[in-house]
Amino acid sequence: MRFFVTGTDTGVGKTEVSCALLASMVKPWAFKPCESGGTGDSEALREAAGSWQPLESICLYRLKEPLSPLAAATRERKRIDFSKLVRGFQALGPGPGIVEGAGGLFVPITEKHDVIDLIEAVKLPVVLVARAGLGTVNHTTLSLRALAERKLKVAAVVLSQATPGSDLAISLNRDELERRFPTTTFLGPVLFEADASKRRKKLRAALKPLVRSPQ
Repeated sequence: MRFFVTGTDTGVGKTEVSCALLASMVKPWAFKPCESGGTGDSEALREAAGSWQPLESICLYRLKEPLSPLAAATRERKRIDFSKLVRGFQALGPGPGIVEGAGGLFVPITEKHDVIDLIEAVKLPVVLVARAGLGTVNHTTLSLRALAERKLKVAAVVLSQATPGSDLAISLNRDELERRFPTTTFLGPVLFEADASKRRKKLRAALKPLVRSPQ
């Protein structure tokens, strides 16, 4: 079981979903090729994968400012080598694992490559994490159309409420998205939960169909 976890936006719960998937695997590897604004995501992935993997093999470019990889690297006078990212993925071998992207599909990694180009290069089925609430029909539709245009396989879309608040759209969006994309698997919505252990439990329950299905 191997997936590329991406999102319709930043802050939608990609790392939470990635960690929940890793926790369901036997000795998985994790790969967050670029991380901006600290190493919190990479460290969370490492822990979820069993803490056996050196952080340096999980994240190849650790950048200080919370910007796109390209913007953050440019401000640090660094250059991201896209081929190094692909080689880093290939070095992890054939076992189970998760690649987690930065932000959404068209977040720039280099001047010539966006996240969607990395998905195409590593050839893994996509788990698209989307906001559960208002606005997600538009963002999810655009993301799914972009993936379909490149003939990239979508394993599932996970509707995630990553922040607190009431939103009527949360109860309606999955039905509308399933109407638009009848052959796509939608999971959730996974509602916000301030208690981290309860949130993880909700995610594991929502992701069960994905974990059980052959990929």
